Amino acid sequence: MSKRAKDGPLLDELVAMSIPVCQEAESGCPRQGPGRKPIIPDWVIAVMIMVAIMLKKKTKSAQFVWWREHAADFARWFPGQAIPARSTFFDRYRRVHRLYRQAIALQGQSAVKKGWADATCVAGDKSLIAGLGPRWNTSDRQHDRLPRGVDVDTTWGYCVHDGWVQGYSFEVVVTAPANGVVWPLLASVDTASRSEQKTILDKIGELPDQTEYVLLDSGYDSNAVGEAVEGDGEQRTGRRCLCPPVPRPNTKKQRQPHNRETRKRQHHRRLRDGRRKFFESRRGRKLYARRKTSVEPFHAQLKHLFELEHQVWHRGLDNNRTMLLGAIAAYQLLLTYNYRKQKPFAHLQRLLDAM
Repeated sequence: MSKRAKDGPLLDELVAMSIPVCQEAESGCPRQGPGRKPIIPDWVIAVMIMVAIMLKKKTKSAQFVWWREHAADFARWFPGQAIPARSTFFDRYRRVHRLYRQAIALQGQSAVKKGWADATCVAGDKSLIAGLGPRWNTSDRQHDRLPRGVDVDTTWGYCVHDGWVQGYSFEVVVTAPANGVVWPLLASVDTASRSEQKTILDKIGELPDQTEYVLLDSGYDSNAVGEAVEGDGEQRTGRRCLCPPVPRPNTKKQRQPHNRETRKRQHHRRLRDGRRKFFESRRGRKLYARRKTSVEPFHAQLKHLFELEHQVWHRGLDNNRTMLLGAIAAYQLLLTYNYRKQKPFAHLQRLLDAM
């Protein structure tokens, strides 16, 4: 006998809010390739997973069982849709991350447009989360030794806060206002070893038009990132990239006469010196201080809300892409709920506890 959700009007309202978001996200990244479209749309699977994430069902089996036990609510929330089979739910789970990434961008754009989020100054950062299973050290990898139970998609990454971590990483771009609520705008998930200097490049082109300042830590320091934000040569964007410069080798040594810089290298150096000068200015330092009150607390809060402080929920990159991006999309949904209820500063933990 199917159960009816005891979560009351809150869960009803969150599901009603998530459906148009996921439908719009699916229309923005439609399925491509041969074959007919699935009977159950991707947006239905996405809403199902998002609800299960907010309820903190940490395995795909637990998520599917919850929905099977609440078949009456499924029929009420998704009229005319069939509840997926277990194998369908498990298979589609690995593919929904594309839709979530689009949904995060759409919800961020909507928040900026409505004036809920101030995107004049944004901050980007990458955070590591340990994977499931035993350690798979470099020596074992080099000799093709696979410990029993290891997650083969995990890689090693390093950060100052956590040290060396075997697992996955997620990267976000959030608003960095002087005061007010921090909103996630863009996000992606990858293995722990993936370079943030590469993953951030895709997000720079998706920044809101209002963005004037982009705050990044020293791990992002590269000419490619700085010039993607500020432009190159005559194609200037009007934005400023604030990133602590990492000292380059031989910067304090006198250049030898026979070792001349090319014009291209001189051009990159002038642009880099301009970024360093602004970063070290009083205005630059004041703006960069917002990073510690925006993206770093966001990482901590997201991990706390969805119990990710110690490890991810699943094995496999695509499974964790879906889960982590779904959690960020759910985070945005909770912020939206608060704003609609005119409670923008209410604690999100209270909403999750009430579900």
